[in-house]
Amino acid sequence: MPPLDKDAGAVSSSASTSSTSTALPAATANTNSANTINTNIDSEKRQPRETNSDIDEEDEEEHDDDDRDTDDLDTSNAQHATSPSREKENGNSNDTPGVLARVISRVSSRPKHFDPGPPPDGGWEAWIACACTHFVIMDTWGVINSFGSFQTYYTQLLGKSPSQIAWIGSFQIFLLFFVGTFTGRLTDAGYFRQLLALGTILQLVGIFTTAQATQYWQIFLSQGVCMGLGNGCLFCPSLATLSTYFSKKRSTAIGIAAVGSASGGLVFPSIVRQLLPRVGFPWTMRVLGFVQLATLLAVNAGLRQRLPPRRSGKIVEWQAFKEPQYAFYAAGSFFCFWSVYIVFFYIASFSRDIIGMPYTDSLNLLLVLNGVGFVGRLLPNYLADRFGVINMFIICGFYAGIAAMCWPAVKSTTGLYVWVVFYGIAAGAIQSLFPAGLTSLNTKDLSKAGVRMGMVFTLNSVATLTGPPIAGALVSASGGRYIGAQMFTGSVLLIGSCFLVCAKVALGRETGKGWHARV
Repeated sequence: MPPLDKDAGAVSSSASTSSTSTALPAATANTNSANTINTNIDSEKRQPRETNSDIDEEDEEEHDDDDRDTDDLDTSNAQHATSPSREKENGNSNDTPGVLARVISRVSSRPKHFDPGPPPDGGWEAWIACACTHFVIMDTWGVINSFGSFQTYYTQLLGKSPSQIAWIGSFQIFLLFFVGTFTGRLTDAGYFRQLLALGTILQLVGIFTTAQATQYWQIFLSQGVCMGLGNGCLFCPSLATLSTYFSKKRSTAIGIAAVGSASGGLVFPSIVRQLLPRVGFPWTMRVLGFVQLATLLAVNAGLRQRLPPRRSGKIVEWQAFKEPQYAFYAAGSFFCFWSVYIVFFYIASFSRDIIGMPYTDSLNLLLVLNGVGFVGRLLPNYLADRFGVINMFIICGFYAGIAAMCWPAVKSTTGLYVWVVFYGIAAGAIQSLFPAGLTSLNTKDLSKAGVRMGMVFTLNSVATLTGPPIAGALVSASGGRYIGAQMFTGSVLLIGSCFLVCAKVALGRETGKGWHARV
C-alpha cells in the first residue's frame, strides 16, 4: 500500500473506517500470496537437485544463503500477517514484494550442473570423437612406433651407440605417459580444449625443429622432449574423452582409435623410406610435420568434451590403489610396457646385424610390424566386448611373451617376416587393450577416468623410459648379440601377464562372478 498522505486527518471517521476495512483484506491477500510463494520455494528445495556427485563448496554456500533469505522472508511475512495496521503506519507494504523478488531471483539463478546422461554408445558425435582420437594416436604412437627408422639413421649420422639413440625415443614415450598424470586431471576439470591446442603446438614445433637439428642434444630436445610433451597433452585427454562416449561398444571404439598407431606406423616410415634418400633429412621431417598439421587441425575442430567439468578433486587418487584389481592391473601394464616396444626399436637393426638384410628391406620389416597392428588392434577389441577386456589382455600378453621367447630361434629372412607378423599382432593388441581394460575398472564414476588413467600412465612412463635403453645396454654388453635383449623382452611380458591374471581374480571376487566373469 502507498504511504498515508499528510492531509489524511481531514477525512471523516467513516471514510477512515472504510479505508481500514479495505486495507485489511489487501494485506491478507499479500500475506497469502507471500506464503504461497514461500511454500513453493520450500517445495523446490525439498525436490532432489539434478547435479553431479561432486558439488562444489560454493554451491553449498549459495544454498545456505538461500535458506537464510527464506527464513528472513518467513519472519517478515509473520510480522505483516499479525500487524496489518503497522504496514499502514510505517508504509512498508511494498517491502514484501521486494524480498520475494530477491529470493525468487536467487533461486532461479542458482547454477545447475548439466547432466549429459549415460554414454550415447554411438551416433555422429561419438564416432567423430573416435575418428579424431584415431588421428591423435596416429600422430603420437604412430611416430613412436616408427622410431626404428630413425634409430638406424641416427646411429649412422651421430655415431652413437644403440642404447644412447634409444633414449630419444624412450624419453618421448616417458613424457607421453608421465604428462598424462596431470593432463588427465586437467581434462576432468574442463581444460580439454586448452590441452588439445597446447599439444598441437608442441608437436608441430618439435617436429619442425627436429628438421633443423644436426647434433645429438638438439635431436633429443626437439624430438624427445618437445614432441614428448606434445604427445602427453594430446593422448591421455583424447582417450579419456573418447571413453565417455561409449559403454557397451567402448572396447571396439578404443580399438578403432588405437588403429591410428598402425596407420602412423605405415605412413611415417613409408615417407622416410621414400624421401630420405632423395630429399634428405630436413625436408623428410617437414613433410611429416605437414601431415601432422593437417590431421591435428581436424582433431581440434571435431573433438569435444562430453561430460561437465569436475573442478574439485586430486591429481592422484591414492584410494584407487587400495582396490586389488586396480593395483594388479597397474603392475601388469607396467611390466608389459617395459618390454613391448623393444622390438619396435631394434627389429630393423637386428635384421641388418644378424640376418644381413639391407637398409631398405629393414624398413620394410618395420612396415610389416606396424601394418599387422590393424588386425591386432581391431580383432582383439571386437572380441573383448563379448568375452571381456582383461580376459583378452591376458591371452595376448602370454601370446606376446611366448613369441618373444621364440625370437632367438629366428635365423632367416623368411622366418623373421613370419615372426614379425605373429609378434606384431600381439603387440598391437596389448597397446589397444590396455586403455580399454583400464576404463573397464572405472565404470562407477566416469568423471574420474582421466585421473585414474593418468596414474597408470605415470607408472608406464617409467617402464617405457627404461625398457629400450636396458635392451640396448644388453646388446652392447653381449658384443652385438641380441640374446640378452630377447630374453628380457619375453620374461618381462610373461611376468606382466601373471599380474593381469591376479587382477582378473580380484575383480571376479568383487563382482561375485568368480573366474568365469567376463571382465
